Amino acid sequence: MSVRRTLQFALVALAIAAFAGCGAAEDATTPSAPKAESGAFPVTIDHKFGKTTIKAEPKRVVVVGAREQDALLALGVVPVGTTEWYGEHPGAIFPWAEHALGDAKRPTVLSSTDGVQYERVAALAPDLIIGIYSGLTQKDYDTLSKLAPVVAQPPGQVDWGSSWQDEITIAGKAVGKPDEAAELRSRAEAKLAQARAAHPEFKGRTAALATPYQGIYVYGPGDGRSKFLTDLGFKFPPALKDIGGKSFGGQLSDEKVDLLDLDALVWFANPGPEADVKRNPVYSRLDVRKEGRDVFLSEEGTLYEATSFISVLSIPLLVDELVPRLAAAADGNPQTKT
Repeated sequence: MSVRRTLQFALVALAIAAFAGCGAAEDATTPSAPKAESGAFPVTIDHKFGKTTIKAEPKRVVVVGAREQDALLALGVVPVGTTEWYGEHPGAIFPWAEHALGDAKRPTVLSSTDGVQYERVAALAPDLIIGIYSGLTQKDYDTLSKLAPVVAQPPGQVDWGSSWQDEITIAGKAVGKPDEAAELRSRAEAKLAQARAAHPEFKGRTAALATPYQGIYVYGPGDGRSKFLTDLGFKFPPALKDIGGKSFGGQLSDEKVDLLDLDALVWFANPGPEADVKRNPVYSRLDVRKEGRDVFLSEEGTLYEATSFISVLSIPLLVDELVPRLAAAADGNPQTKT
């Protein structure tokens, strides 16, 4: 074991000891939450690193994944800790989730910049740690498991590859509300079904998401953003199915830019990079560009945030605001504003 790893374990142990003697350093109160459903515990959940059994209803949930707070809030459970990915919103609660938070105390926000903050997680005295939409490693899991039961990313998926369906379903089991989670999932799926019915032109047409990051980066078929497009009826382009390998996306080489000639293409790009994409000598000649089948989202604002933070709570916003832009793109008419 390296000196650094030894120090990390020691710091975690100290944090646990400090909590045991003095109470949680960052949040000494235990938030109240609606009661679990009858017979919901004990429950065993499969994940990437094995199985985790949760014996009783958790009262202090810490999120070490990037967006599971939405699933928890939808279930009426306010986590004591969240992990910030982007956005810099108080409590890491995004605008579409504010109504679900209500007047409850905002969670303590942890940083993911240098990995999981073990000591701060320990100081929050969790009785459940959730990292479904995450890239937790075996080391992370082993360390966090010394603090509380840990629900890691789903088995058989790429890291950061869980869908919103995974997150609401697994979170529902973990907090003892599987039936309520199923109902929430059903409502969101009905919203998506309405969008598919309103736009039959989406069915079977190719669509993907990309960003001008270190060239051109394309989100793969295992990414939640891509899965959202398939939820709407689009299909992921077969020629890009291996993009990123075992990751959630990957770089597209210059000689393969023509693979982006799709029926609809969403770009995350601020104005400067957007102009560069449109001037790309290959991309500018593709029909996807000439026919205005591309949608450019500036990397700021609620719609951009929701397109990466796809959850049971953000889906209504995406259906109302992103779907019309996809419809305008997929019609192939360059005069239609996207």
